[in-house]
Amino acid sequence: MSLRESAADMREELVRLRHALHREPELGLDLPRTQEKVLAALSGLPLEVRIGERLSSVTAVLRGARPGPTVLLRGDMDALPVSERGGAEVTSLLDGRMHACGHDLHTTMLAGAAHLLAARRDQLAGNVVFMFQPGEEGHLGAKFMIEEGVLDAAGERPVAAYALHVISSVLPQGVFITRSGPIMAAADSLVVTVRGAGGHGSAPHRAKDPIPAACEMVLALQTMVTRGFDVFDPVVVTVGSFHAGTTDNVIPEQARFEVTIRSFSAASHERVRERAVTVVEGIAAAHGLDVETAFTMSYPVTVNNGAEADFVGATVREVYGEERFVTAPQPFTGAEDFSLVCNEIPSAFVALGACPSDLDPAEAAYNHAPEARFDDAVLPDGAALYAELAARRLGLAAG
Repeated sequence: MSLRESAADMREELVRLRHALHREPELGLDLPRTQEKVLAALSGLPLEVRIGERLSSVTAVLRGARPGPTVLLRGDMDALPVSERGGAEVTSLLDGRMHACGHDLHTTMLAGAAHLLAARRDQLAGNVVFMFQPGEEGHLGAKFMIEEGVLDAAGERPVAAYALHVISSVLPQGVFITRSGPIMAAADSLVVTVRGAGGHGSAPHRAKDPIPAACEMVLALQTMVTRGFDVFDPVVVTVGSFHAGTTDNVIPEQARFEVTIRSFSAASHERVRERAVTVVEGIAAAHGLDVETAFTMSYPVTVNNGAEADFVGATVREVYGEERFVTAPQPFTGAEDFSLVCNEIPSAFVALGACPSDLDPAEAAYNHAPEARFDDAVLPDGAALYAELAARRLGLAAG
């Protein structure tokens, strides 16, 4: 029986686990209930299991019957601070928390892959590391897992690493997509605090008003992008938060805004920090104001290894058919801390369309939206692809 057929036979178990995870979403690095469910799902398998010290991670190693290389498979587990809405069959039981990015599916698929590969342990030449990761949503969970030794869990560094991510819209259900080179953006944040001197709204000349300067900074950052960076090496700058003042006739002492910055190359990733800070400092000086900047470099660009991306494409085409694979024409503008694994190991990040069949992918709510919905129908194929990639890299063409 092929991996795909075996995964199809596991459908009910996969759906049951995914629903359990979806009902009890957890945030950040501390996911005790999620960790408990994963450990239960792996119970009885011939795995070497280790839990995290600073986070609720699970690292499991499957050792094949014969010596060979090591492959790493990663699935993220954390949810988002979003209140679920819409017509999903199963919804979150916890107010203000939701698996709005589909990490419950990733966790389920990875657990399924562990079962599929454990059943074929005698045919594997090498090891598989299963990386169940908390804290992908801005908490650098991959960084902590790397520091705690996930890349060396099998005793040697993996020769390849793979991550799968579902998408609730855009892609038709069941279609896989990836590309060679940059696949996800770098994500950084800039917090700008402009300080002046408060005063009466009727006499702005007697104060140092930070609001006009802060507004000028917001516009200047947009101009910085269009005039300072190559359109074919894009940078995205979005001000998502702006706060100043308490009422209409009082000039406040300070204005504060927060910026997310996305970039797609190492060169732009490095340069955008310097340029953005220079812009806001220059405007503050021109207005005779003080400015404080706090720039956080969060996730680097997620870059797929060319050979591994090609390997994913070839595997999908062979197992699922030509119509199930698409080469992404450009990177996605989201960011991923799987990028930290990519920086260490030849890797490939692949997305899978999980839009429910009763919705139009072009109109369906995107990941992170309160109405985002993901179809359980993709669980077996996601689990099978994880397993296929590892099995084929370890010498088992399971089909």
